[in-house]
Amino acid sequence: MKGLIQRVAHARVDVAGQCCGEIGPGILLLLGVEKQDTPEAADKLLQKILNYRIFSDQDGKMNLSLQQTRQGLLIVSQFTLVADTRKGLRPGFSQGATPALGEQLYEHFVQQATTLHNPVASGQFGANMQVSLCNDGPVTFLLQS
Repeated sequence: MKGLIQRVAHARVDVAGQCCGEIGPGILLLLGVEKQDTPEAADKLLQKILNYRIFSDQDGKMNLSLQQTRQGLLIVSQFTLVADTRKGLRPGFSQGATPALGEQLYEHFVQQATTLHNPVASGQFGANMQVSLCNDGPVTFLLQS
């Protein structure tokens, strides 16, 4: 499981012209599910994201986590994140989860995040989504379970 996290001033996701998820300051997470992933891998990645120290403390150092700052988390599924781009000019998706497994683990991730953190918003699995954001910093990290 891969998570691309971006510290944002604000972010939103729209489906068919309607907003389905929006946050103010916090983290936009683009979540990619691979075929070998499990609920335990999802839980491990979620804990890392909630506790990863990417927010500034009073001295301007990245010492605070999302849990500590209580800012928003916007979760968006993105299967292209697990693409194999090492060869050729076309991405390969053989490591990606099946749609059924991807949706199951994405929904598990969102449910667990909602239980452990507030506020949490999400996109819609499998939908054509338009994501807009204001990257703060910019600060972007690729995390893996």
